[in-house]
Amino acid sequence: MISNSIRNRCPALVAAALLVGLVSAAGPAAAEGDGDALATYNGKTYTVGEFNEAIERLNPRARKSLEDADRRKQFLENQVLSTLIYENGVAAGLDKDPEVARQLAEYERHIVIQKVMQENQAATVEDSEVRAYYDDNPAEFTSDRTKASHILVAEEELARDLHKQITEDPSKFEELAKEHSTDRSNSKRGGDLGFFGRGRMVAEFEEAAFGLTEDGQISEPVKTRFGWHIIKRTGREDGNKKTFEEVENQIRVRMVNQRRRERTEAFLDKLKTDASLEIDEERLAEVPLPAKGAEGAAAPPSPHGGH
Repeated sequence: MISNSIRNRCPALVAAALLVGLVSAAGPAAAEGDGDALATYNGKTYTVGEFNEAIERLNPRARKSLEDADRRKQFLENQVLSTLIYENGVAAGLDKDPEVARQLAEYERHIVIQKVMQENQAATVEDSEVRAYYDDNPAEFTSDRTKASHILVAEEELARDLHKQITEDPSKFEELAKEHSTDRSNSKRGGDLGFFGRGRMVAEFEEAAFGLTEDGQISEPVKTRFGWHIIKRTGREDGNKKTFEEVENQIRVRMVNQRRRERTEAFLDKLKTDASLEIDEERLAEVPLPAKGAEGAAAPPSPHGGH
């Protein structure tokens, strides 16, 4: 019988075992030879078909590891053990345990949400769109590098005041960087960032830095998520343009991810609008949080996912 300590520490194991049993029961029809026994236990057999079905659920790396005979044996043994654990739990009545039912319902909810989001995030990009992006944005695909210094501050007002001082006397840039810049990794060097290529900096900073056309030129204050920057170009190295073949996949991935983000935002906005969602933020702020949450509880899932 499964002990209470295992139930308390590993409720997910019980749910996983239940799910393994459900998935196995709903497997495809056996092909010829799939019924051959690979193992026997409790008067039952573990067949080639069951083994192949379990293998199909593995990622390529895990599947490759089973070329080793010992790993293959351990994998098969673990499959049988999961069934034995499940049967042990059923014999103990755990399949009717309210906590197991709650976790199964929660897991089902998570899978349904994940499936809905996958369907609404599905996005494709035509070959012609990828090529058009490459042709319309030639500057993105060169190995050009620029050298720049910057002053980073939190407040726009201070940034504009510093910009005014530098415009009146450009020689003050390094001095003001040392005094005011919050980017301490380079402020002592007068804000010197050295040479960098495209893709190294946040988009707003990169656009402004590469937009400076001559050494010594100072940008207007530029806002990024880090604060306000004043950028001074101090050098330039021209490079070669990458071929379309070199960057085709990079462009495609970027465009697909962007399209997925747009589709996700549109879908979530529609859900909120259709549901007439309203949140009482004042009341929400007053709700006291529990002093202690459930042990080992995970953070609530986000419908946005990792995109």
